[in-house]
Amino acid sequence: MMQIKTPKTLKARRAIEKRAPKLVENGKKTLILHGTKTSGVINSVLTEIFHLKRDSAVKYSKRNDNIHPFEAGGETSLEFFSLKTDCSLFVYGSHSKKRPNNLVLGRTYDHHVYDLIELGIDKFRSMESFEFEKRLAPKIGSKPFFAFIGELFETQEELKHLKEVLLDLFRGEVVENLNLAGIDRVFVVTAVSPGTVLMQHCALRLRRSGTAVPRMELVEVGPSMDLIVRRHRLPSDGLRKEAVKSAHRAKKMKNVSSDVIKGRTGKIYMPDQELEKMQMTSKVKGLKRERREARQSKKESNEDSKKRKIESDE
Repeated sequence: MMQIKTPKTLKARRAIEKRAPKLVENGKKTLILHGTKTSGVINSVLTEIFHLKRDSAVKYSKRNDNIHPFEAGGETSLEFFSLKTDCSLFVYGSHSKKRPNNLVLGRTYDHHVYDLIELGIDKFRSMESFEFEKRLAPKIGSKPFFAFIGELFETQEELKHLKEVLLDLFRGEVVENLNLAGIDRVFVVTAVSPGTVLMQHCALRLRRSGTAVPRMELVEVGPSMDLIVRRHRLPSDGLRKEAVKSAHRAKKMKNVSSDVIKGRTGKIYMPDQELEKMQMTSKVKGLKRERREARQSKKESNEDSKKRKIESDE
């Protein structure tokens, strides 16, 4: 018989509520993992991605022998780490003779693998290989622009999938308002051929233009790499429909909550009763019976007294 365990401490209750589904979800976290064997290029790529997303990323440096995302049963350990760290995005790097400098990007839904895309890294340049002013370095929490150049991003199925994953990977937390002065970098992604993409990371430098609108210059700060699309796996139609389903935004009621087990519950706050200040009137329903009984007993006593008086006169 399956037992349903409920949190016994306030800390455990807060941790469960933090991971519970919400109408407005938290920002997506990224899990970065190493395969059985990695090369220096893959290690540098994983480090650079972690540096760009260090405010919302978890990086494990231990080798993982049991993770094979595209094979049946090879995603079990990956889904376990996703559940453990509460990450809905993952980056997995490996290196082999058949697939050198291999990078797998993927997303999860309900901590199960949702979709995958496999890339090969070529002509990689890290941030350290570029010379630029320190103030142009990317800042923690800043949101980047994305520029996708090429019609293949609208016609090629693999590149359309890569565009979705890259936007999901680097967009960060969803916000309603954005300060344009805080946007200081841009990712330029160019489709060179149906299977090759050039990705560059540039900083935005504002220059005087003589008008109210400043002139913007792009300064490449790295990382820069050529991505070769190898394999990709899209979710099924049923899973996609389930993942994009949105809940009805009902009006929130104060002090009312719903639970799968207990149902709809509410809290009622009552002030302390001060009996000494309460006015007790005679018009209380609870006293009617007492008054009726007192009237009846008084009437009976009067009748008894009259009978005794009549008997005494005789």
